[in-house]
Amino acid sequence: MTRVLVTGASGFVGKNLIPKLNSCQHEIFEVSSIAGDIADNATWSNFERVDVLIHLAGSTFVPNSWKDPSGFIKTNFHGTVCALDYCRQHGAKLVYLSSYLYGNPSKLPIPESAPLVANNPYALSKKLAEEACKFYADIFDVKTTIFRPFNVYGPGQSGQFLIPSLINQVLDGNSICVKDLGPRRDYIYIDDLVDAIIMAVGSNLVFEIINIGTGVSYSVAELIDIIQNIQGTNLVVQSAGERRPEEVMDTQADITKALQVMGWTPKYLLRPGLEKMLRSAD
Repeated sequence: MTRVLVTGASGFVGKNLIPKLNSCQHEIFEVSSIAGDIADNATWSNFERVDVLIHLAGSTFVPNSWKDPSGFIKTNFHGTVCALDYCRQHGAKLVYLSSYLYGNPSKLPIPESAPLVANNPYALSKKLAEEACKFYADIFDVKTTIFRPFNVYGPGQSGQFLIPSLINQVLDGNSICVKDLGPRRDYIYIDDLVDAIIMAVGSNLVFEIINIGTGVSYSVAELIDIIQNIQGTNLVVQSAGERRPEEVMDTQADITKALQVMGWTPKYLLRPGLEKMLRSAD
């Protein structure tokens, strides 16, 4: 039986991951924010010794990172360094949830070897955390799998994020208001990300960085059309034409490596994933 510690267990990914980990007969230790500051080594001294650490804890909402860059760097970078120190001390393997870090890509689909661009404070915090992971892997032999999920969505996600916001507006039955209809994203359903994490727990990977996406992108306008088609609505769509600072206009993951090194491929295309979300929201 593998002993697994999960930070950020009460977050969106954690809540979807824990039940599936339990079904795999692992011994699970859940850590949420009530355990203390994840960027403080003293917090980590209270945790059980485990075989695998799944580090999900962090600050995630990009718009907030512009308001509090130092807070995001403390939580996401320093918190990950503490996680790496924990793994070094206990001989644990690390599975780290990073993020999309490619800025405005020069080509699509985007491989893991593409240049990294910190185009917002959140991305900077994750980029620094990845550099720390590589250092600890090279110098201290901490086995690490880093996932770069593209845009994750699914039931239980905060209404701050685009897809839950659109679904809530459609279900409300009034008009649909967005800032910009143009940006395209590669949307990955939460169950597919969870499957990748569980596969990494049981793998023998030494150090890998792996994209998690579908390889297909959709615009905000296309998202709205699909959701309305599923629900049978035809609500008025209003766009403010407001573009975010350093906006990336298109993302599309090259997921070849995930198949090659883990045998992972996504099970959900966008429409079936949205259908599951809408069923859970009814």
